[in-house]
Amino acid sequence: MSEPNTMNDRKPKPADKKGLAALSLGALGVVYGDIGTSPLYAFKVAVHAGTDAGHTPGTTALGIASLIIWSLIVIVSIKYAILILRADNHGEGGVVAMLALLGARDARHGSRGATLLILGLVGAALLYGDGAITPAISVLSAVEGLKDNAPALHDAVIPITVMILILLFLIQSRGTGAIGRIFGPVMLCWFITIGALGIGGIVREPHVLEALLPFPALEFVAHAPLGVSFAVLGAVFLAVTGGEAMYADMGHFGRSAIRSAWFVVALPALTLNYLGQAALIVADPAAADSPFYGLGPDWSHYPLVAFATVATVIASQAIISGVFSLTHQSIQLGFLPRITVRHTASDEQGQVYVPIANWLLALATLTAVLTFRSSDALAGAYGIAVSGLMAISTFLAALVAINWGFRPWLVVATNGAFMIIDLLFFSANTFKLFDGGWFPLLIASAIAFLMLTWRRGLQLVETRRAAQRLPEDRFIRMIKDKAICRVPGTAAFLSASTEGVPLSLSTHVRHNKALQERVLLVSVMTEEVPIVAAAQRSEVKELTSGFERVILKFGFMERYDIPMGLRVAKTCIAAEELDEVSFYIGHETIIANPEIEGMWRWREELFVWMQRNSAPAGDAFSIPSRQLVEIGTEIEI
Repeated sequence: MSEPNTMNDRKPKPADKKGLAALSLGALGVVYGDIGTSPLYAFKVAVHAGTDAGHTPGTTALGIASLIIWSLIVIVSIKYAILILRADNHGEGGVVAMLALLGARDARHGSRGATLLILGLVGAALLYGDGAITPAISVLSAVEGLKDNAPALHDAVIPITVMILILLFLIQSRGTGAIGRIFGPVMLCWFITIGALGIGGIVREPHVLEALLPFPALEFVAHAPLGVSFAVLGAVFLAVTGGEAMYADMGHFGRSAIRSAWFVVALPALTLNYLGQAALIVADPAAADSPFYGLGPDWSHYPLVAFATVATVIASQAIISGVFSLTHQSIQLGFLPRITVRHTASDEQGQVYVPIANWLLALATLTAVLTFRSSDALAGAYGIAVSGLMAISTFLAALVAINWGFRPWLVVATNGAFMIIDLLFFSANTFKLFDGGWFPLLIASAIAFLMLTWRRGLQLVETRRAAQRLPEDRFIRMIKDKAICRVPGTAAFLSASTEGVPLSLSTHVRHNKALQERVLLVSVMTEEVPIVAAAQRSEVKELTSGFERVILKFGFMERYDIPMGLRVAKTCIAAEELDEVSFYIGHETIIANPEIEGMWRWREELFVWMQRNSAPAGDAFSIPSRQLVEIGTEIEI
């Protein structure tokens, strides 16, 4: 079988080289902030892990540099940049987009779909755990540079870090559009700086270029005790965290720009810096306590700390924005309850601000800083969530490749090799479990449990709704037989299903004994694509004269806007009359009934609490409050 061209059809096509360069510059700021600031702490932690076993820093540094460089080549360059970036959902990437691509939400997929759904949601939840640690370790590692030349400021490191993080979370509501435009140039300067620092170290000890070959890495792993090898691998993995952002942020820049930014700028700069840190430690083992800042001359120390702090704030902003985007996608796909989502740019679908996610993430990040209090201690908490996410992404990408028609044996051989590497790093990171790895896992477990509880609760509610709905044909007969009085006016009844009569309509007729002359039954469907084309936005079916069913389709990156959708749909209501339409929606009160089979009672109560604290339906569907009518109904689960 020849290789399918599905992915080529989805491949973003930059208009010209100038456009590609601009996108690549933007990708440097948004995509590579995290991995670009890893040299601040990754090499230091790895050397300490190897030195703790009795090896000197000088003998350890060369092997660790080789391990890091080849991890960047194999995991980030080959796995992510070359292979996984091909598994896009109409240009969008990330675990949730991949989950939608596999159709795991669809009940028709049975137990396979349920298993994939759980696996994907766990992967998404792991990103939240990573999001709590990344800002903490990034900013803290930069501010810690003050301790080298100003020991008197040792006690000020934590307060300064906390102040920077609080300010960072406070400005999120303003949106990242204006700030984002300077991310790329700043990070370009950062990569040039760390590359230049690395060259300075290499010039002093040019033999460290041996680390460009895999042999020093293999020799180190082969001769080190098993416990030491796993400890070092767990620390080395810190150098590749952030690589998963290449896939998650693909929709913003396209794979060509992301690849160009990585291979032309980020990878060479990181390689040079890690080689420079290794050279510094070989020449002066005492420099192992702060090899990154040790690469710079004395006069540059404070400017370098300031520059590193700016770079880590950018790295933190990238993960925070990623959490907002993931939350928005999860809400659209029905994995989380409706919560307030603010679109901070009218011309950009992906720029959103989620207040509750922002402040919960701020709480988790500040808790991490105040609990662990140093980047070395936080390194124990960092990595386990990302390594788990990478393993899940490898597995799901294999399924996507098979679904797209690639030869199964080739997929299994390729992704199987990467899965072995992922599991090796995950196993190495599990040794950190009691040193702090429990922290992101605790966050991820809580988020995954809430997602699964919400998803299961929605299924139970829909089952009860379906049992109470009037059959469509029976209601139409009532209209035709004039059993229902028709009165002037227009109404749109929102329905969670594309079949049957919504409970809000049945309740409306039962109480008012009448129905408007023109009625729409409106259902909103979230498609498993990022954005739905205008021509495919709506489906209209006439059930009887003046009574139509409308299905509006939105992508998981889009904002629900029912009035906008109805304006482009060809219904019995003219576009200019839509401002006078009354939108009826059921205000459901969910009651946990222990006599009805469902979830555990306490889990049902949790779902009820989540449902009652959801954002108003009118806001979620962009319906003006003056046109919204809520009809109360009770549903027992």
